[in-house]
Amino acid sequence: MVHEINTGDTAWLLTSAALVLLMTPGLAFFYGGMVRAKGVLNMVMMSFVSTATVGVTWAVIGYSEAFGNSLGGIIGNPFQFAFLDPLVNGNPTVGTVPALAFAGFQGCFAIIAVALLSGAIAERTTFASWTTLSVLWLVLVYAPLAHWVFASDGLTAAHGGWIVNRLHAVDLAGGTAIEIACGAGGLALAIVLGRRIGFGVTPMRPHNMTLVMLGAGLLWFGWFGFNSGSALVAGTWAALIWVNTLLAPGAAMLAWLLVERRRDGHATSLGAASGAVAGLVAITPSGGAVSPLGAMLIGLLAGATCAWAVSWKYRLGFDDSLDLVGVHLVGGIIGTLGVGLFADPRTATHARGLFYGGGIGQLWRQAVAVLAVGTFSFMMTWLLARVVSRTMGMRVSAEAEISGIDLAEHSEAGYDLTPVQHSAFRGVSRTHPHGTDEPPAGTVTA
Repeated sequence: MVHEINTGDTAWLLTSAALVLLMTPGLAFFYGGMVRAKGVLNMVMMSFVSTATVGVTWAVIGYSEAFGNSLGGIIGNPFQFAFLDPLVNGNPTVGTVPALAFAGFQGCFAIIAVALLSGAIAERTTFASWTTLSVLWLVLVYAPLAHWVFASDGLTAAHGGWIVNRLHAVDLAGGTAIEIACGAGGLALAIVLGRRIGFGVTPMRPHNMTLVMLGAGLLWFGWFGFNSGSALVAGTWAALIWVNTLLAPGAAMLAWLLVERRRDGHATSLGAASGAVAGLVAITPSGGAVSPLGAMLIGLLAGATCAWAVSWKYRLGFDDSLDLVGVHLVGGIIGTLGVGLFADPRTATHARGLFYGGGIGQLWRQAVAVLAVGTFSFMMTWLLARVVSRTMGMRVSAEAEISGIDLAEHSEAGYDLTPVQHSAFRGVSRTHPHGTDEPPAGTVTA
């Protein structure tokens, strides 16, 4: 469709796309700090390479699958926008922005969605198999789900996906297609790959909480573009979403820390970072449908519930390395169902939740979306993991896992901790030009 392009809306969408792209390096820091030192570089690389594999695949076929003219409400025509070539001249538009800008924005969504998945299989996956899986998961899982949830009739094509157009579930920015899909898919991957050596016995604490906090801050910053940019306009609705994206993670952080304090006797920096992310996850589907009060209530529910849910992996015996299930799956469910509870008809969605006199009408729609997306993602991801494991192998050797996946997969280390040898300073020195065994003043020696 062709509309007049609004330069303000376009500028906001392009800015938002850049913010969303920044979330992937932020996720790399967040995840990298949470693993052990011997796996930090591999963890960072899994996020960074997704920018390349997913970005290119999105342009070739992914955008068409997600936003092409619908084939039965299940998937878009995979050739309609191949290589994004039909969008080069700025015609058609998506609302008041160029379709090419929209394609770029949604491509950044796809990148962070795939990168998130890596958190479930940290410290035990070959880099080659992850690179392959990132492409397969985009084409066979994420793009079809994005079509179900984001492809409104008449947005980029005449007909779109079944969840948004037939079921009429509300999902602003991917509580189902991203958060629930990644959580369910991560669970499938963790089951197929099995537990890390020493899981539940050997301490596997985060090695660098400074990186974790930095990553959480970058994620929160980028999430303002992630959610508010999804309004596709620079106006009142985007402002509401922005404010909700501030309030929900703040409330979730406080709830998580209170649970920690009561349960463990202290509040941790990891809890603060995880609580904020849980709130961001929960407000992703609901940010455009609830009032600021509703956003805070959803944040409180997500923070408290996810703080409890992260312990499930120890009770049930699956090794979801970085709590994709406990934070993203559970948080995504809370946020998606939260629309059915707290949706305020004064918002642009006009949805009416249970507590606003809407009965269970919207709530059951949200529940069906949760069940459909979660089931599809789990089953497809499990199948893909089995195929990749059987054909090229996904798990690194036990020796590589024990000694360090960074060296085994990349022949590099995240940190050079080799001590400086005293013998390196033999000969001419700054303070003794005629030669001495004494190192320069202030030098740390072995």
